[in-house]
Amino acid sequence: MKKIIFLFLSFFISVFIVNAQKGINFSRTSMAGGKLLMCVDSSAKNVFYAQMFPNQPRTSFNYLPEVNDVSIQIYFRKNINTQHFRYTILADNKPIVVNKSIDRTQLKDVDRGDEEVFRSTTLGVFPIKGKTITTLIYSIEKPLDIDKAVFYGKPIPRARIKALSKRFATDKGVDYSYITDPKEKTNLFFAEKDNELTIVKDRSDIDYVYYTSIKDKQTNKIIFESTAWNYGGYVDESHELSPYVKIDKNVFKKSGDYEIIIQPLIKWNGCHDCDISPKEIEKYITRYTLVISLDKENYTKKELLIYTLIVAFSIGSAFLVILYFNKKRNKKKLAEKEQQKNIAKLQLNSIRSQLNPHFLFNALSGIQNLMNKNEIDNANKYLSKFARLTRNVLDDKELISLSQEKTLLDDYLQMEQLRFGFKYEIIHSEDLDLANIEIPSMLLQPFVENAVKHGISQKATDGKIMITFIKQANDLVLTVTDNGNGFDTEKKHNGLGLLLSDSRLALLNSIYKENRFTLDLQSSTNGTKISLALTDWL
Repeated sequence: MKKIIFLFLSFFISVFIVNAQKGINFSRTSMAGGKLLMCVDSSAKNVFYAQMFPNQPRTSFNYLPEVNDVSIQIYFRKNINTQHFRYTILADNKPIVVNKSIDRTQLKDVDRGDEEVFRSTTLGVFPIKGKTITTLIYSIEKPLDIDKAVFYGKPIPRARIKALSKRFATDKGVDYSYITDPKEKTNLFFAEKDNELTIVKDRSDIDYVYYTSIKDKQTNKIIFESTAWNYGGYVDESHELSPYVKIDKNVFKKSGDYEIIIQPLIKWNGCHDCDISPKEIEKYITRYTLVISLDKENYTKKELLIYTLIVAFSIGSAFLVILYFNKKRNKKKLAEKEQQKNIAKLQLNSIRSQLNPHFLFNALSGIQNLMNKNEIDNANKYLSKFARLTRNVLDDKELISLSQEKTLLDDYLQMEQLRFGFKYEIIHSEDLDLANIEIPSMLLQPFVENAVKHGISQKATDGKIMITFIKQANDLVLTVTDNGNGFDTEKKHNGLGLLLSDSRLALLNSIYKENRFTLDLQSSTNGTKISLALTDWL
């Protein structure tokens, strides 16, 4: 009898220990009053939760290096209508739950000890060791306001610098001098013609976690910091765009030793049950030493002051009288010109802000269409492409490289192929440097979207779209050709994307007065060709 009681107690205690968990809350104010509650193993230490980053304001990163399982619960204030909310869950970037509604029958009232009462339900318990679990939560009333929570159960890898490059001006534009696979200590000579240093990092799914700084080892002061990475400036043998950051050469005031530091932007001392030493933190940090030699040293403070005073006095004396007589006349003229330019830029931003939701709404409609046809696999593929495309579309840049534009169009056309089955091709002149030629963002996308929706959507596999980037002297010519049924170019088109594009081209012509954006439409029963010429752009 004693043995039976002993075995029963042992079993009860072991079950209790296995199921014991600690809860860690983090609020998501953008969820209209909702929260996520994360529960992890009771024995886990070093739970770095709710890490936020300047370049990802709607993303919460949770680093769980010692956790085996994570239980994710969602909480809503009782006055929130949960029927509008949807969530998607990905494991290692593969969707396991897609666009799922909140099961209101499973919601339970929870009194969390304050004045507010919440309703909660569990989204699931997931093995996290060596994996990444990502939740995407949004309301169908505001589908673009997506709250993302990443639960990262793998060791954060140390960043590796793949290349360093110096940028310098030439008669034909700019050129670059690369140092691939740099050593931990690299000698770098800056000639007077060099004006910029680029650091290229190896790519990962969590690039946004890393930030870059440069320290002057002589003064032990940080002279440069960046929390964001650009993409498209470097392509390695795998043909993937790598993240890079640009540094003005002028941050290096003197020849000497400088240290490049790339590390995760993690609050190491702000975790749950922290037990991590500086030596362990150092494992996450990448350090490279640059021995900088400048072709022309900067002046001392005294020399610089004397030189500045002499030059300022000379220039001031020479131009004082001229400036006095021209000031009144130019002030009004410049104010009017600046006002017109600012108005044009505001109008341009307004048009771009209308193009983005228009495009994203059409993309979400594509996902819904595939799901309505029960093509779940294609919907999952569509959603995976849609994730990267969303980041590019929502990037608030006026200018992007041709390489980035090509990537955006590739992602969009590959998504639409899943629905309509057409063929497409994107080609460009061999003498075009796609990575270093910039154009206004989403310049071709409305015309490509129009070719898909109104040109070849009914032709299925017989449909074909061809996109070209061509250099003609100093002009850049972009074309979109389809073999659809065509349309009457004399009639006014009512498509929102094309209407906004017409307005946008007019505003671009008012801003870039030295260049012209010329649109030519040719359409017949055999297809449509749209040509957009950027005069003197190259």
